[in-house]
Amino acid sequence: MPWESQYIHAWPSQWQKDGGTYLVPKNEHRGIKYQTSQLITRACYDNLWEIPDDIDTTEFDFTWHPDPTDPPFIYQFGTQHQKTGGPRYVTEGASEVKFVGSPKVIKKTIDNCWTIPDDIDTTEFDFTWHPDKTEPPYIYQFGTQHQKTGGPRYVMEGASEVKFVRFIKANITPKSGKIIYLIDHYDNNLDKTVDSISNKEARIKTTRYASNYLNTLRRIAKRAQGEHDFIWVCSSLCDYTDFDFSWHPEQWQSNMIHVFPSNEQKFGDTFFIPVDDFLLQDNIELLEWHQINFITDISVPRWPMPVIQHEYDSHIDFVLQNSFSFPLNVITNKNDKINELPTVPLWDEKTKTIVSLNKGSSTCVFPREATSYISSQIYDYPYIESAPGFATDTLQDIVFISYDEPSAEKNWHFLKSLYPRAKRVHGVSGMENALLAAAEKSSTPWYYAVFAKTELNPEFDFSYIPDYFQVPKNYIFDCRNDLNDLEYGHMGIVLYNCNLIKNALGYENLDLDYTLSFPHESVPILSCFGKFNSTPYHTWRTAFREVSKLVYFQHNTPSIDNEYRIETWTNYAKGDYSEWCIQGARDGMLFAKNVNYNLDELKNGFRWEWLQNYFETLYGSIDEI
Repeated sequence: MPWESQYIHAWPSQWQKDGGTYLVPKNEHRGIKYQTSQLITRACYDNLWEIPDDIDTTEFDFTWHPDPTDPPFIYQFGTQHQKTGGPRYVTEGASEVKFVGSPKVIKKTIDNCWTIPDDIDTTEFDFTWHPDKTEPPYIYQFGTQHQKTGGPRYVMEGASEVKFVRFIKANITPKSGKIIYLIDHYDNNLDKTVDSISNKEARIKTTRYASNYLNTLRRIAKRAQGEHDFIWVCSSLCDYTDFDFSWHPEQWQSNMIHVFPSNEQKFGDTFFIPVDDFLLQDNIELLEWHQINFITDISVPRWPMPVIQHEYDSHIDFVLQNSFSFPLNVITNKNDKINELPTVPLWDEKTKTIVSLNKGSSTCVFPREATSYISSQIYDYPYIESAPGFATDTLQDIVFISYDEPSAEKNWHFLKSLYPRAKRVHGVSGMENALLAAAEKSSTPWYYAVFAKTELNPEFDFSYIPDYFQVPKNYIFDCRNDLNDLEYGHMGIVLYNCNLIKNALGYENLDLDYTLSFPHESVPILSCFGKFNSTPYHTWRTAFREVSKLVYFQHNTPSIDNEYRIETWTNYAKGDYSEWCIQGARDGMLFAKNVNYNLDELKNGFRWEWLQNYFETLYGSIDEI
């Protein structure tokens, strides 16, 4: 184009947009126009280069040149490691340095500034590395695959300050002849633990576990002192298949005990110990009082605990009748699959806890040491923890028990509408016979007995779980008496243990209150409402039976609660047939006194037929009242 003739046209080289080749107009020009259509390949090089002695220049392209429009610079080229260390192109009059990223020279020589530890693998480490010459002198510390220390060091003359180099690491390998002490917990895992140890060059010495880790480690360290500066201590509880025994601590942590977690438990079973430093603290009473580095990024899995299933309604009999060879066991009376378990530490006695894995403790982790403490309940052992959710709880059956109560059908249908799993026992004469029939109908170890003369509290959810850490017992829930507002266990829902009921020797061998004749526990949860005042007779019968028992108990073991309840029953009632409630209570009190609190006479109250005859003797036929 004619107008382009007024410009200086500049062609690029392989390095710059201005390669030093121009088309210049004869007259004045209006500026430079840079061409892009053609490339002038520069083949010669200038005599402005300064080339260090310690680099390989065979692959460096010295045809490089600066942009002619730039001011004068000292152009500094780098190596594969730093922005400095390569050739310099020094233009006339230049004092300011400009760093050029490409091309780079490949440094192949190795400086004499390196110190190299004995226990690292140097085959893949690039010792051609060098520092940036613009930095002050440092001691450059390289790391390993484990830590930022432990690798080679590049020490510059006059350096005192350490600078860590993180992007180049050396691989550290286990020293030949390294010692591993393996603690045998007598868990039958010793052989497979030895096989799992990946460091086959290590010498493995086995030693027994001595009640706690502190004493065990001290005994091991005393054996190793004078022969080893550092030792590994492992455990037969653990699987070391994937464990890297080349691990080492940071240099400033070399005097600490290093603990590797077992599963998720930081108080683990694998230790890296500085022998002399550990033994210097011989007066410390607990291992955790030592200087400890708890490792967080490496975990050692334990071998699975044995799961022992039994059929008792409590762990008591099973524990008392069995011995345990493993240090930790899972005991359960269920057939549930247990996938995940908490890891119980074995550092000392207090950490060896029994761990309940669900609300009722039907599944738990049980340490071997606990057996010597237990005599009557698992709670004899002082170290117990709860971790509900690791195992499921079994909901117990619900059995509705009815005989001739007028409100039975209504109350049964209400219960069944809320809990379709509920079962029913009807028309069985005699309390002990009805409860036995319910026990035989139940498919669970316990069952909730719901009595026909009560109305269910809708907020009661039948989720209470019997405690397998105690002896089998019955659990009595509160009932609110609609006639006199008393609220206690009378008429309440009872969680009966089936085996206690099935193994009872008949009512003649029991105390006056059937339920209280067995081990039992009162649970202050409102389960139902006592609505027994459907007829004069049914109102009288309930009051008579309850007060005759209260008077008997008050005679033998007086209490303020019983005294208050007797006073209320015999003097206060409201609602339909309230007078029959008070009368029944007074008749029951009088009957107990008249038979001189004789247990056999009072047990007649177990029998519906006897009660009806006694009532009719006093007041005539129940159909005519």
